[in-house]
Amino acid sequence: MVGIINQAQAQAETPLLHQPNNHTTLIQRSCSESRTLWQIAAPSIFTRLAMFSITIITQSLAGHLSDIDLAAFSLSCTFLISITFGFLLGMASALETLCGQAYGARKHHIMGIYLQRSCLVLFVSSVLMIPIFVFASPILKFIGQPPAVAERTALVAVWLIPFHLSFPFQFSLQRFLQCQLKTRVVAWIAGVSLAIHVAVSLVFVSKMKVGVVGAALSIGFSWWVSVVGMLCYTLFGGCKDTWTGFSSEAFVGLWEFFKLSLASGFMLLLENFYYRLLLIMSGYMNNSEVAIDALSVCVTIYAWESMIPLGFLAASGQCERSKICNSNFIAKHCGGGIHILVDNHGLQ
Repeated sequence: MVGIINQAQAQAETPLLHQPNNHTTLIQRSCSESRTLWQIAAPSIFTRLAMFSITIITQSLAGHLSDIDLAAFSLSCTFLISITFGFLLGMASALETLCGQAYGARKHHIMGIYLQRSCLVLFVSSVLMIPIFVFASPILKFIGQPPAVAERTALVAVWLIPFHLSFPFQFSLQRFLQCQLKTRVVAWIAGVSLAIHVAVSLVFVSKMKVGVVGAALSIGFSWWVSVVGMLCYTLFGGCKDTWTGFSSEAFVGLWEFFKLSLASGFMLLLENFYYRLLLIMSGYMNNSEVAIDALSVCVTIYAWESMIPLGFLAASGQCERSKICNSNFIAKHCGGGIHILVDNHGLQ
């Protein structure tokens, strides 16, 4: 018993995040906390800006084609993609919560299982949402969009399906790595993906003259580059403690994981979607193509700017979860019989 307590105390001496000395002043502790937070927040903010910039670059190139191409691409990305993006991103927050608790409790082996469950649940959900892209034309016509814009949007939407199918793996892998405080790795991969996207977009749209279809394919290609980069890092030695290989345990508890993530999926879907309805309203105006183009640019700039506070909030949440779970781990092993339950969803 004494050996277990000594081992737990030794582990507790190396916390996940820097713990300031209680004897320091408030200003010193604030500076220390701020420095620690920005070490996580800066790469997180850069990652979100870089990945969202892929969409902005593609939309800018679509604007050089024609008004209707820009309107079609804007409706596809700002309206259709926002539905699946918000829902799947919200569902991935369940993985962020569970992995954050597991990492703080030092139950590293189960994080790989959580990752596999998340990929399975989110991928099945994304497949079920494909009809949104396949039947984009009748959906848009039903809600009153101009027939020419609806038909062109349907063409773009079909070629955005690979982009849509990258979301389950992108969101799951990103949160899996960020919960281990590997934000710099994710940032480097996002930066490389952005650089590749610039080159690919120029080749597809400017050189090969593929048009709006090439723009849609380029955005999907660049997001899959990011997925492959994070996957290779995870599988080939970057996460030795948390990734122990594929396991049949990933197929256990899928329904519980789905129920846990469903509510947050709908919540983030509504938060990400409500202001984008303005694009649909602009389709009812005279000269609707120009109206959609103008408003989509404003919405895109607003969403791009929002990546900064979102990245900062994600980093601050990760810091607090790690500290709380680290404290729970210490109390559970060194608290004289006091046991704190770290996770109610199968960490035991």
